[in-house]
Amino acid sequence: MTDALNRARTGAHERRASERPRRRSRISGLTLRILAINLFAVAIPLFGLLYMDRYQDNLIAAELEALTRQGSIFSKGVAALAVEPEFSEATELSKDLVRRMVRHASDQFGTRLRLFAPDGHLMADSNSFGRKGGVVQIRPLPPPREAGFDPGAWADELYDLLVNRLPRRGDFPRYVETVNQSAADYPEAVDALRGRRAQAVRTGPDGGLILTSAVPVRRYKQVLGALMLSIDGHEIDDAMRDVRFEILGVFAFVFAVTILLSLYLAGTITRPVQRLAAAAERIRRDRNRETEIPAFEGRGDEIGDLARAMREMTEALWQRMDAIDRFAADVAHEIKNPLTSVRSAVETAARVQDPEKQKKLMAIVLDDVQRLDRLISDISESSRIDAELSRSGAEIVDLAAILATLAEVYGTTDNPHGVRVEIAVNGSADLSVRGSESRLVQVIRNLVANAITFSPEGGTVRLTAGADPVDGREVIVTVEDNGPGIPENKLDAIFDRFYSERPSGEKFGTHSGLGLSISRQIVDASSGRLWAENRTGADASVIGARFVIRLPRVMS
Repeated sequence: MTDALNRARTGAHERRASERPRRRSRISGLTLRILAINLFAVAIPLFGLLYMDRYQDNLIAAELEALTRQGSIFSKGVAALAVEPEFSEATELSKDLVRRMVRHASDQFGTRLRLFAPDGHLMADSNSFGRKGGVVQIRPLPPPREAGFDPGAWADELYDLLVNRLPRRGDFPRYVETVNQSAADYPEAVDALRGRRAQAVRTGPDGGLILTSAVPVRRYKQVLGALMLSIDGHEIDDAMRDVRFEILGVFAFVFAVTILLSLYLAGTITRPVQRLAAAAERIRRDRNRETEIPAFEGRGDEIGDLARAMREMTEALWQRMDAIDRFAADVAHEIKNPLTSVRSAVETAARVQDPEKQKKLMAIVLDDVQRLDRLISDISESSRIDAELSRSGAEIVDLAAILATLAEVYGTTDNPHGVRVEIAVNGSADLSVRGSESRLVQVIRNLVANAITFSPEGGTVRLTAGADPVDGREVIVTVEDNGPGIPENKLDAIFDRFYSERPSGEKFGTHSGLGLSISRQIVDASSGRLWAENRTGADASVIGARFVIRLPRVMS
């Protein structure tokens, strides 16, 4: 008992939860996915352009080439002027002359110059000048920063932080300057003392680039020292920053346009889908036929197709529910009639004392019970057909083979009233269709049995099949008899459930009136059509009935 109550409470809770309207976020997941995919596609080339490794290498190469040319010019001047006296055989540079020339040249070139003696010690540095009692170091200071928050400075710091983390910057060695410098601290200076030009790129403490070029100082092919020129890479960094900011500006515009277009695209997809989902949820929750699925008639795309399909599906569901209601009412009515007859017969039999009359009443009861049994069996068959066909699926059925088998069956069976069944296949075309073989056989046998019932004594029933003579896209099966025909106003009504139009003299209740209804139900499930028409003679008189089945042909 407790378990049953718990299950009942759980079921009620689940029903209440399912009936609550679902909350949807302001931005759908589909919109976010469209934005992410489009922005990711735009971001990939952005990061590639911001890297700009080749452009940076070209700028560095140009700066190093300029440094080398300046160093070559100045080294020739030093070799010519820094030896005293000019025409002596001295092979050493004058330290004082070298310092003065380095200091003045640094102001002209805008670079830092250092000159190393052949033994490697530092003779002159443009960033220091000697005085008695010591050496004064000259170091450039950064520009003063204004008090308060500076957005530009903050953006520059963020830019430097990001750029310095790029893989290319990590490839350069760190610049380290010792207190007592010597040529051994710089491989390019060592190469210059050996008579070769050399260049190097390093990263400074602040992450910026430092470019150096070393050239030998020669006099009559004798190396008198190594001249090393150094500049920071702020011009390169500024050029790279300008280009990157221009790219970022362009891509910011592209990003904005991409976001707007993505939102528009997502809106054209998600808003209609959300409206369709909301309408479907209202139909499920309210069970109100007045709630309609949006049509989106102006859309010729997949959303419009989906809306139309959902409207048709909803309409089909309502029609199915109406059919179920009608079927339930018809079943109740058809079952009520024999039950009423049984009740009346039983009540009468209880009051009648005559054995003969009681026997007749019991025969009536037996007939009505048999009628109920037949009726319930046919109702069960009709209710089971749709579910059975949906579960089993369609298979390729050869109607020519079915008719050949039926020809053998009817040829060896004695039919009522001596009615003959003639079966013919027109043409040699393949008569394959899609459907359930057993159910299609049931349809044909129902129609043949119905035609035999209405045929006169010694009559003939003709069963023919063939491809459509117009285009061959359908298989046509006809069942003809030479009976009384069908009333013109009943040609469609005979397919209604529980409709019964039987030959005169046939015992009442021997048919449930579901045979033709079940046959049309099976043909409809096979994407075909089934209808009835009268056969007429030369004088336009009715000479029999004809049932026609048209099924889509499987084209080989």
